Amino acid sequence: MVKWSDLMAEFDRWEEEGKVATLWWRDDDAVAPTARLRRLLSIAPAIPLSLAVIPMAAERELAEWLGRCPRSAPNASVHVLQHGWRHLNHARVGKKSEFPVDRPSAEVMFDLAAARERLDALFGVRALPVLVPPWNRFDNSFLVLLPRCGLTAISRVRPRSAAPLLRVSEVNIHVDLVAWTGSRGFVGEEAALRGVVEHLRARRLRTVCADEPTGILTHHLLQDEAAEAFLDRLIATTTAHPAARWLNAAEVFAPASAATA
Repeated sequence: MVKWSDLMAEFDRWEEEGKVATLWWRDDDAVAPTARLRRLLSIAPAIPLSLAVIPMAAERELAEWLGRCPRSAPNASVHVLQHGWRHLNHARVGKKSEFPVDRPSAEVMFDLAAARERLDALFGVRALPVLVPPWNRFDNSFLVLLPRCGLTAISRVRPRSAAPLLRVSEVNIHVDLVAWTGSRGFVGEEAALRGVVEHLRARRLRTVCADEPTGILTHHLLQDEAAEAFLDRLIATTTAHPAARWLNAAEVFAPASAATA
């Protein structure tokens, strides 16, 4: 059974090797400054957040609120990522996807470009050219379309492939705090801890890409007290250790951000 002491021990090993274990935080399905989103940001004012916003449904009030949202550390910025277009399922069969393999490329390009334009208009420089496909599904055959729509990076799930993506960078998330089968509540402390420790260890041992920061995924609309307590303790644990560092989205997707500078 994985314990908090195992996480501290893993950070200790990174420190012994003269390395810093990087992490990043992505929260999905934002459209408005709901009470749950406000609560989520309030428990971690010093941690940078990558907020995946649904472009078609995004409200101007969200952009205005983010502009006023206080952060207690210079690095604790909130960046906006492109969460598809409408978060609408277009898959005729199988698992849900807004961009299934059989969807016409012209439709995919239209949606991606429209989404990019809307986020740029609402959020300005806060919006990065990074696609977070709904349900974390985006067929690789469409990757060539991303640069044509002003997108230079993608974020899905699981450790990224060792093979580089053509003209597109990829930084994924590795620990989802939601248990999607059953109650859709917190996945559980042991399971979440195991995911963090195992990915950090795999990076240190180079059995996965060592340069990909360990990604933590939340869904503020589904966040319960148990998930909040875990996140709070994870943040306290990581910020207290010199070998752990949270990255903001501009750092995570540095090539993507530089492309728009």
